[in-house]
Amino acid sequence: MRRAPRHLHRRPRLTRRGRIVVLAAALALIAAGALVPLLLKDTAPPEPPPPETRTLVVPEGWRAAQVYDAVDKALDAPPGTARAAAGTLATGLPPAAGGNPEGFLFPATYPIDDTTTPEGLLRYMVSTAVERFGSDRITKGVQRNDHSLYETVAIASIVQAEADTAEDMGKVARVIHNRLALGMALQMDSTLNYALNRSTLDTSHADTRIDSPYNTYARTGLPPTPIGNPGEAAMHATIAPTPGDWLYFVTVRPGDTRFTDSYAEQTRNVAEFNEHRRTAS
Repeated sequence: MRRAPRHLHRRPRLTRRGRIVVLAAALALIAAGALVPLLLKDTAPPEPPPPETRTLVVPEGWRAAQVYDAVDKALDAPPGTARAAAGTLATGLPPAAGGNPEGFLFPATYPIDDTTTPEGLLRYMVSTAVERFGSDRITKGVQRNDHSLYETVAIASIVQAEADTAEDMGKVARVIHNRLALGMALQMDSTLNYALNRSTLDTSHADTRIDSPYNTYARTGLPPTPIGNPGEAAMHATIAPTPGDWLYFVTVRPGDTRFTDSYAEQTRNVAEFNEHRRTAS
């Protein structure tokens, strides 16, 4: 069989004009979207944008109930969701807490996004508290004062609630330590407020007679749990209180907290406080 001439096996070559025509046609197809699927066939799909990050601020001294409400609101969860999730946090807490995270929802600014869950956020708060309260300084202070970590957090929560200024924290802590050492009732209004789920400067005689383990007017020793979530400043004041023999204090007016070891002087200071409250109202 005769072979066809060699030139018949050659591929046709485009002239310069032909290449221009083909290129123009391809560009027209790309503009029309016809070649886009072919061009993207071997490319990875674009990654979704990262979730939008927001923040939740937990102030020093907030009670667990306030934290739960704020978490539900920040995460757009039904009311009560965070409170229910708190029941799963026992593994990260001291045994004395009995699974109650009060005192260990560390006050800070927390990042949140659409993937954040109430349980995950509360666990983050607890792990942050355990880390901060486990520092060498606090650990040594706890041992020096002969209190457990849980008792120290309970004292710090009262200091956080009672001190009018950061400078007063060390003195308030000293009053608590002095009273505990003498077996005196703490007589702290903040613990009554916790029992009554309120926040007020006014305490009545009827309040001091309520039947509650948080009534430190009627019972000696510390309340059964912390009464809020203290920050590091309150913890440091608790483990290293200001030296002094004070047994009483009262904030007569903002910025004017008076400490004394004299009951007679305390009585006069309380009378001045009541008069100031009366005239202010």
